[in-house]
Amino acid sequence: MVKRCIMIFPKFNNMKIIDAIREKYDPLAKHVAPHITLVFPFISDITSEDLKKHIINCLSGVNAFPIMLKSVVSTTYTGNYLFLNIVKGKEEIIKLHKRLYCGILEEFMPEWLRDGNYFPHMTIGNIADAELFKSAVEATKDFCETFETTVDGISVEFIDENEDSIIEFHFNFNSERGHL
Repeated sequence: MVKRCIMIFPKFNNMKIIDAIREKYDPLAKHVAPHITLVFPFISDITSEDLKKHIINCLSGVNAFPIMLKSVVSTTYTGNYLFLNIVKGKEEIIKLHKRLYCGILEEFMPEWLRDGNYFPHMTIGNIADAELFKSAVEATKDFCETFETTVDGISVEFIDENEDSIIEFHFNFNSERGHL
């Protein structure tokens, strides 16, 4: 059994700003690069080959698309989180999410996502303590930096016992195969 996740790892020119915020507020900052989750962590015995076939099928016809992230939103829906809001490219990300959570991955969709409440975002904070969370919300409420890039692929990661991210393979859009 392997723990995996499927994500977009966007590359922004001003990525250091995101890194600085995550170092302060996100306990996973040293374990995984800034990302947008498409398929949330799941444990399965799906082979790499079967997963590759599924993803290639799901990505058929998908083209690169621009994204823009701006402003920080907070939520306590499934924990005390700070998210970098996606203001451009959200619809494309939602479509990718829906395409991937079918077939061999359908059973791994978390219950809280089954009502269609997927909110594309980049997590920049996860603060367990309520008072520290309140303080982080206050500290980031006027954050107005803009992050723009083009998304041209997705990655599948292994999540090891230390919560470290190890890229298993990457898929470029409009490609017949991923690469390791």
